[in-house]
Amino acid sequence: MTTKAEILCVGTELLLGSTINTDAADVAELLSEYGINVYWHSVVGDNPGRVIEAVKIARGRANLIVTTGGLGPTCDDLTKTALAQAFGLEMTLNREEEAWLRGVFKARGKCMDDNNLQQVWLPAGAQALRNDWGTAPGCWFEKDGVMVIMLPGPPRECRAMLENRVRPLLASRADGVIVSHSIRFLGIGESQMEYRLRDYMNSLTNPTLAPYAKEGECLARVTAKAATREEADRMMAPVIENVKALFRDLVYGVDSESLAARVMELLGEKGATLAVAESCTGGALAKRLTDIPGASRNFLGGVVVYTNEAKARFLDIPMADIEEYGAVSREIAERLARSVRGKLGADLGVGITGLAGPEGDGVHEVGTVFIALAAPEETFVREGHFTLRGRSGVRLYACQYAFDMIRRYLTGLPVIPEETQ
Repeated sequence: MTTKAEILCVGTELLLGSTINTDAADVAELLSEYGINVYWHSVVGDNPGRVIEAVKIARGRANLIVTTGGLGPTCDDLTKTALAQAFGLEMTLNREEEAWLRGVFKARGKCMDDNNLQQVWLPAGAQALRNDWGTAPGCWFEKDGVMVIMLPGPPRECRAMLENRVRPLLASRADGVIVSHSIRFLGIGESQMEYRLRDYMNSLTNPTLAPYAKEGECLARVTAKAATREEADRMMAPVIENVKALFRDLVYGVDSESLAARVMELLGEKGATLAVAESCTGGALAKRLTDIPGASRNFLGGVVVYTNEAKARFLDIPMADIEEYGAVSREIAERLARSVRGKLGADLGVGITGLAGPEGDGVHEVGTVFIALAAPEETFVREGHFTLRGRSGVRLYACQYAFDMIRRYLTGLPVIPEETQ
């Protein structure tokens, strides 16, 4: 029987837009890895009647319902009760989860109020999903041919529960295994990538190949179903190689967490160090690097030199050069990269200057960015035009281009893509 899944997210804050619903995307992504078709996404506020109504609708059309939110200790946390009522189940106190929860509060040196017990009352017959990242357990049950999985709403908890509780549950019930690998790209749009892959994608049945647009990049996901993970990997290997051969240096990694993480991995492999000087990106490049554990082994540091005076004072960029070439220029980017490399004693230096908007400088259009990479033997400068991206988009793409330049240099590729020269 085909699995038809519905994701039901509970929380008035989601309806009001005060909280972005990342849970639905995270759940859908995991379900897709197991070949489960998500047919519906629903969001409902913290109202008992409407939650029960939403559950009844989902029950009538889906045979897998995954809920997020509404499992906590407050009066508006009512997902479990609503689901129990919709499926005709009593609520029972789970003594094992109660003991665990009391232990959590004791370890924290806090007193557990009676309302916290609400979190460990579960629908009769439901199996608890221990929440080691919060205090509200998830749970799951099956009735009348419908499987229900309930997860906490906070994204950090939901993601951890999906990976450590739901994934093993789905794997244990799967007929064989479904395995996916992600091929990550920079420098090509989703529509262009899809166009070039279309005939190949349509020729595949198992494995399958699907394109996705991500923030500042694209990926193609290869998925195979087989008896074992090893067999699935063998089936996917030629597909991955074919895609890499087709797109060549636009592919920056397979199963890489991010382009920043790939750069840190390469710096580690080469034993190289990096320093950055940022103007229009305002520290975004350094933040993305320092978000990665262990970054200090290869990332020495950076400076944000937003004004001309800061460029002159901290990186010794002559004011005469800034006046001659303009703060947003190939020459100033180059000087930023070389200066920060020398001052921090790094193997590589990056300098970024540009116009994030909304105002221009009378010379360049908004979204113009110059990114320089200073290496021991040469300094490379790439010009980017990220119009219609908004301030945050300009910063994002400037960082991505900087990372790509480093990636290319460390892997022996042309630092400036040939089609842009």
